[in-house]
Amino acid sequence: MVGNLNTPIRNAVRALIVQDGQVLLLRKNGGERGERFALPGGAQELGETLEQALNRECLEEIATEVQIHDLLYVADYFKQRDTVPPSTRQLVEFLFRCSVPGNYLPKNGHRPDKHQIEVIWVGLNRIGEMNLFPQSLATHIIDSNDRVYLGTIY
Repeated sequence: MVGNLNTPIRNAVRALIVQDGQVLLLRKNGGERGERFALPGGAQELGETLEQALNRECLEEIATEVQIHDLLYVADYFKQRDTVPPSTRQLVEFLFRCSVPGNYLPKNGHRPDKHQIEVIWVGLNRIGEMNLFPQSLATHIIDSNDRVYLGTIY
């Protein structure tokens, strides 16, 4: 059991967008974590389907809707929060394989994620060496397997 959990549990959606051997990532900076990278996506709002939440988040962060192809993974994620006292929020992460329109050029959307600097394509061969958030996703991005539920990711 994780201490100082905030309730309620939140659903979060993420888009895995791979094109020509590259993955689309948000580059972030700020705070003690320094430069880090994340997949586009975020929290599902009340009344939204997972697909609606993913498209809203992608419009806000990467300035385009995505075509959702299939659900890759579901995982529990215990996100450390910068609160006083420190706390943890439990998220259930849904990772979908997606694509962007053929003419898409990476850019920030109208409501970028906190600390988001830019949207970039990164070679899949570089994922393992990057500060990806959550870090354990790197393995699952590179090595797809038949498991849908990953358990807890870090």
